[in-house]
Amino acid sequence: MERQARVRVYTRPVRPEDYPEGLARSIHIACFTEKTGERALNRNYGILFAEGTISPENTIVPMGIRNPGIFRMEDGAIGIIGERIHEDGTPDAGSAGKVLLWKTRDLIHFDPAEWVSREAILARKPSDTLEIGEELAEAALRYWSPIVHTETGMPETVRVDPEKGPEEVRALLRYSDGSERYKKIVWDRSPVRPDGSGTRTLSGKLVQQSFRFPLAKGYGDPVIFPWEGKWYYTSTNDNLDDIGIYVREADRVEDLFAEGAEEHLILPFDPERGFEQTFWAPEFHVIDGELYILFAVSGHTWGPQCHMMKKKRGASIVRADSWEDPVRVVRRDGTPLTREAITLDMTYVKAESRSYVIWSYREHIGTPMDSGSMLYIATIDEREPWRLTSEPVLLTRPLYGWENVSGTINNEGPNAFVRNGTVYVTYSGGSANRYTYALGLLTARTDSDLLALSSWTKSITPVLTFYSVEGEYGPGHNSFFVNEEGELMIAYHAETGLTESLRCDGIRRVHFRADGTPYFQMSARDDLREETVRARIAGASG
Repeated sequence: MERQARVRVYTRPVRPEDYPEGLARSIHIACFTEKTGERALNRNYGILFAEGTISPENTIVPMGIRNPGIFRMEDGAIGIIGERIHEDGTPDAGSAGKVLLWKTRDLIHFDPAEWVSREAILARKPSDTLEIGEELAEAALRYWSPIVHTETGMPETVRVDPEKGPEEVRALLRYSDGSERYKKIVWDRSPVRPDGSGTRTLSGKLVQQSFRFPLAKGYGDPVIFPWEGKWYYTSTNDNLDDIGIYVREADRVEDLFAEGAEEHLILPFDPERGFEQTFWAPEFHVIDGELYILFAVSGHTWGPQCHMMKKKRGASIVRADSWEDPVRVVRRDGTPLTREAITLDMTYVKAESRSYVIWSYREHIGTPMDSGSMLYIATIDEREPWRLTSEPVLLTRPLYGWENVSGTINNEGPNAFVRNGTVYVTYSGGSANRYTYALGLLTARTDSDLLALSSWTKSITPVLTFYSVEGEYGPGHNSFFVNEEGELMIAYHAETGLTESLRCDGIRRVHFRADGTPYFQMSARDDLREETVRARIAGASG
């Protein structure tokens, strides 16, 4: 008979200095087993968040949760409920007599919240704790705990050719969630000597590309890009008041961040062309074989708008005269994306044979009528990527508490990659230069219509936060690139402390769980716990 365990649901006390209302008033989950005791899932960061509501003026009314409960449903699923309240803790008249209900079978995947009658749920006698099987609790703990490198598998023997050296073998790295990956070995070429037992062994190292944090201080929205044998880096340059678009060039990614690395100004301050401020979030993208930079910029009057700039064929990336004049992105009828609001952070996505752009849009910023930034998607023709070929579709608004911490109302910085038939779009919520910044995740099948909201799944829980990696606060506005070894890497900006606001760049490897889904929280230490490996040389005497 399976041993029993327990799961507990709760909210956390509000701590304005490091865990504000939008986070504290969400549902947290902990599991207890005899082996582990009680342990909080997701590092004790909220897992289930209530959605805010939209006012008649198109502003967001932030909401939270109180009095969570958990119970077993008639079909065997687990039900988790919570009373919806305003973010500040005051009652919500609109939810009188009702509670929000999330359903789950594994404490990992949750159905979207639905409204149910409080009276009907009370008949199920929910409490803050539920008895569950130990196997279920252990699986939930394994999923929501940090994934770490646990073991390295090696062949027992390695053959060494006197002229070519050791044969090409790869180590098998195993991780705490059951995932695995292969890693190249760099063998020690020094003469092989017997160890104490007389066995001749060969030693080597597993080399994982890793980067210090902070990597570059005063830069936000980093992008790393390979092109024709070189590596390039661009970002929002906070050190120069976000004026101008700069690019670095190097033979290796590491060299992009070497001391004294040269920055090439490719789009300067230029009032005559209407480029005066908010040179924000430049991204390299190859569209129909041509290289573009997608970015936002303002003229004399503040108000960033999405633009595209195409590189001339055969020209150098790092020269200003290598780029055609930037073009403002327009709707399919040729009119601007907006005349009154702001647009920014545009990215490009190709899924199957269709091409899309996703960008952030915001109305009445800084006023009581502020709509918050929201993500829109539309199709494009690759031959004229600056012109939409469909009407914009609202993809997501910052309704969850982690997206709208203390009035930050942000959905911005989308970036995407495609893997195994799935489009993964990360985006950022919270404050862009404070510790609450975090990454959300949208997913869809590549063969679906990405303009249909039904094609998308939005994660309730952020996938990267200031709880994820020690010493990194407010990670967000990321981009992806594939390094020389074929590994997917994520570049992002974060701060060095809770009270810091200087954006600094970081880079790490994206890990893939045993179920194939991405995991963005892998610290360099957890990624590779032991670098040195040894193997017996084939034919050596024991």
